[in-house]
Amino acid sequence: MTLRDPWSSPADGTDPLAEETLESSLAFAGDFLRIYKDRVRAPDGHLAPREYMLHPGAVMVVPLLADGQVVLERQYRYPLRRGFVEFPAGKIDPGEGLLTCAQRELREETGYVGDTWVYLGGFHNAIGYCNEKIEVFLARGLRQVGGQNDAGEVLEVFAATHDELRRRIASGEITDVKTLIGSYWLDEYLAGRRGVPA
Repeated sequence: MTLRDPWSSPADGTDPLAEETLESSLAFAGDFLRIYKDRVRAPDGHLAPREYMLHPGAVMVVPLLADGQVVLERQYRYPLRRGFVEFPAGKIDPGEGLLTCAQRELREETGYVGDTWVYLGGFHNAIGYCNEKIEVFLARGLRQVGGQNDAGEVLEVFAATHDELRRRIASGEITDVKTLIGSYWLDEYLAGRRGVPA
């Protein structure tokens, strides 16, 4: 096999690692998740099954208060049967813009609106079985106007210092991947290494 630069895309747009889809079938359709079961041919000729979810995408907001604290929320996550501390986040509605979604989720979940918005980046959080991408925004110039959670969305909203958040990440108390990334990207933003005006 010829070695190539692993950091760049092939000049002709083809990927020598791409798998060929031979069959695709919908195994489950829920309210917003769709699970597929496909059959593929790998580049070495091996035939294999692939099961994966399609997700509409999501946003997360890192809300930064004037005193340097961040706004967090604690909510119960049914798949793991326990509460988690997280940054505010939510799925993108059909036809909704990323910034509009971020602004909506922040207000609905925390009651805050922001005057200044910065795009920090996006990441794929479950590439082995899902196409979900989470887009991350920083909100500043926050003011409390009151929120309105969706029915069944019960949250505890609070503020904490970024140092406290870092300590709880380091101790293993906070394990939510988007919140870990948000904390790291907040450090990068404050150091002037990440972020563009939204």
